[in-house]
Amino acid sequence: MNGAADIGLIGLAVMGQNLVLNMCDHGYTVAVYNRTTEKMRDFVKSAEAKDKKIVPCETLADLVKAIKPPRPIMFMVKAGKAVDEQIEQLLPLVEKGDILIDGGNSHFADTIRRNSYLKEKGILFIGTGVSGGEEGARLGPAIMPGGQREAYERVKDIFLAIAAKVGPRQEPCCVYIGDDGAGHFVKMVHNGIEYGDMQLIAEAYVLLKDLLGLNYPAMQKIFAKWNAGDLDSYLMEITADILGRIDPETGKPMCEIIQDRAGQKGTGKWTSQTALDLGIPAPTIAEAVFARCISAQKEERVAAAKILKGPKIKFRGNKSAFIKAVKDAIYASKICSYAQGFALMTAAAKEYHWRLRMGEIAMIWRGGCIIRAHFLQRIKDAFDRQPDLPNLLLDPYFRRIVQRAQDNWRKVVSMAASCGVATPAFSSALAYYDAYRTSRLWANLIQAQRDYFGAHTYERVDRPAGEFFHTDWQSAK
Repeated sequence: MNGAADIGLIGLAVMGQNLVLNMCDHGYTVAVYNRTTEKMRDFVKSAEAKDKKIVPCETLADLVKAIKPPRPIMFMVKAGKAVDEQIEQLLPLVEKGDILIDGGNSHFADTIRRNSYLKEKGILFIGTGVSGGEEGARLGPAIMPGGQREAYERVKDIFLAIAAKVGPRQEPCCVYIGDDGAGHFVKMVHNGIEYGDMQLIAEAYVLLKDLLGLNYPAMQKIFAKWNAGDLDSYLMEITADILGRIDPETGKPMCEIIQDRAGQKGTGKWTSQTALDLGIPAPTIAEAVFARCISAQKEERVAAAKILKGPKIKFRGNKSAFIKAVKDAIYASKICSYAQGFALMTAAAKEYHWRLRMGEIAMIWRGGCIIRAHFLQRIKDAFDRQPDLPNLLLDPYFRRIVQRAQDNWRKVVSMAASCGVATPAFSSALAYYDAYRTSRLWANLIQAQRDYFGAHTYERVDRPAGEFFHTDWQSAK
């Protein structure tokens, strides 16, 4: 079936398989290849795939021949070396004008490099974020493509067809993000924000369970109620579901039999590292990453728990009022976490000369992806009001929300600290807010220290910005 397929897909793990089925559901013929031929054959013969318009290919050469030129070829392989190897294997087989599409979680800097490398050879390249996990891939993910605009235009119809749809007009959760690595950058920040969301929810769970002593049915009802309001989101929805699940083997709540050691795949770490590289504070995202790191030190924590002591203070007060306070703390902290993520994207747009449209990015995250939430419409509205908004905290709507939640937010953080419950995401978000709203911070002393021991110089408040001075601190005694 030479030239019969509309697109090719390499890598038939669950994400790849589900994307193929999604494309077929929308009328596209897909050529498929997997490094392990047997896996490809099993997929094509499977009950879900057997009646679909799928072209099985046992070699990469067969795959290339099966696709209508100019050929879009998408690969869903592990980020890093595997992507470069896949490109090199395809280069002798493809022609100028063909399009290679990396749909994995590649680092945006690698995508920039690959885009430049392939451009010299006349091959178009798209690095696209695909969010939503296995379910999203099958039923409609959020898609964040970056690369040459020409390349996107050639695959736009396919991407728009398979993307999640939201709103009364069923708008697709896909939009062209920008040049070279822009798509993978935005997906990386999405994942960093996802880390923050998950950590905030997990901290709320621990406060309700360990501080208030609530049982799982009670917590399930609270999270379900929160999900019906301003905190409506996919993560809140699945949390309520998780808290209601019972382990069939032990009869205990599922969470009680799951080890408290969280994994990570690197995108949260990349977000934090990039924030440091660009000089943009993203402490809530970073603390969410560090929280997973300390969770991984399970054996050390178990040993330390026998030696290190904390406060004996127990919660005393109105439980209903504190539950309301935790809800307010989640919302205010969430605003700060998203403010950090969008500020990071704003800085990256300047650094890498991308035209990132923040309102559109918020809109494509409303469906299909892991952080999908009603809250994202509020972000779109904020950027509609002020397209060059430097920080979400300055938007009138978010400013009012944080002001209203502030007292409860502080109560939660202080109560957690008093009772010895670790809440790094809540605490860092509050510290970010307090630092951002403070016109004069502690950095004057830090600059004096740096100048004292290293002659790093400092600026003066009574001189124009950009003029630097040095004090001979030893002789000035």
